[in-house]
Amino acid sequence: MAKRTLVLGGARSGKSAHAEGLMPGSAEVVYVATARRHPGDAEWAERIAAHAARRPAAWRTVEAPDPSDLVRVVDQAAPGDLVLVDDLATWLTNAIDDAGAWEREPDALTTVHARTGELADAVARCTAARLVLVSAEVGLGVVPATRSGRLFRDELGALNAQLAEICDEVTLLVAGLPLQLR
Repeated sequence: MAKRTLVLGGARSGKSAHAEGLMPGSAEVVYVATARRHPGDAEWAERIAAHAARRPAAWRTVEAPDPSDLVRVVDQAAPGDLVLVDDLATWLTNAIDDAGAWEREPDALTTVHARTGELADAVARCTAARLVLVSAEVGLGVVPATRSGRLFRDELGALNAQLAEICDEVTLLVAGLPLQLR
């Protein structure tokens, strides 16, 4: 069994459900949710609730909306722990928001790159726990029309590539079908 797995896919590709299926349903799994709750956004709350409803009762959810929270959780994973992170696109959005980097200011991007480097380092150090990371694959579509859209696509593509180098297994979900890349 792979220790570190990166599961990629587009919107509604089945990436989260596939990643969840990689974990034993009856085992104690630490499910790391990276989404920030947005009061007043009922549709977003429904999405979060749907994800939570799928999780087995033995799983423990850790909300990690702050980018440093995820690094800390990965670093604290003990030998034999089962950790599922869903998802890195949301995590990166939070990192870009916190740095104020949507307009590509060099200092703000330096902060984002430091955060992604910290995450990659934590994943590289995580060799004794079973770690499954979920991320969106956004590089297969059209070039976004906005600067922020292009920034997000570029930064997420770079993060995914960085993590793919570290992970033992990489899977791409397309139309619900897993394609093993490594």
